Amino acid sequence: MLTPRQKVLALLTLCAALLAPVPAHAAAAGRAAAPAAGAVAGPGAGPVAAPIAGPAAARNPVVFVHGYNADPGVWGSLREDLRADGYADSELFSFGYDTHQSVNEVLSGRLAAYVDEVRRQTGAARVDIVGHSFGSLVSRWYVKYGGGTATVDHWVSLAGPNHGTSTAWACALWDQACRDMTPGSYVVKNLASGDETPGTVKYATFWSDCDEVVNPDSSVPLSGALNTPVGCLKHNDLLGDGATSAGVRAFLRS
Repeated sequence: MLTPRQKVLALLTLCAALLAPVPAHAAAAGRAAAPAAGAVAGPGAGPVAAPIAGPAAARNPVVFVHGYNADPGVWGSLREDLRADGYADSELFSFGYDTHQSVNEVLSGRLAAYVDEVRRQTGAARVDIVGHSFGSLVSRWYVKYGGGTATVDHWVSLAGPNHGTSTAWACALWDQACRDMTPGSYVVKNLASGDETPGTVKYATFWSDCDEVVNPDSSVPLSGALNTPVGCLKHNDLLGDGATSAGVRAFLRS
């Protein structure tokens, strides 16, 4: 547990980092992709692509899950890179949700419903999930406890507090998501119990040794995953980093 002074410092760090804008090209690209008729919708979901029903594609559709205090617009840069690799907008989906709710009681179930709708509209048997920060916990709970081992092919965590982060103590008193991110929380303990990477899902994490939000940095890697250090990047900078994007795209092709 942190001292009162440490809590104040952690709160300032957490707020500054999570409220900081993502790289301009990423945010602009995310806003430019407006929802259209036929887009996946549902409680708390905010897609940025307009999927078209049809035969299953040769590759899996990608579902992005943003982090705490963020929105689907943060994925603009990675979406651009995937489109350059040949993905169509109809294969790229963003799950939008209220980041102040419970991972296990609310959010993972809503993600499960969203993935089912993506699979229904695209005809795909499985999806690939890419999560940033808090989105890693939401999507991991879905995979491990919500049936995702049968519907997820590749799972990627960018700067995820997979074993908890001490900075979350700063807002844990009033925010459920922060409580879920604290070291030793119900969510963190259950995700770490037994096999951290269950099923036939392929798992990968990307982590920075200069992450000002995830503390300690070693919280991100998972046993059984492909764990890739990205060097000295700030928490949100992984979203627009070219080398990280290349690593994610190579993993999705594996």
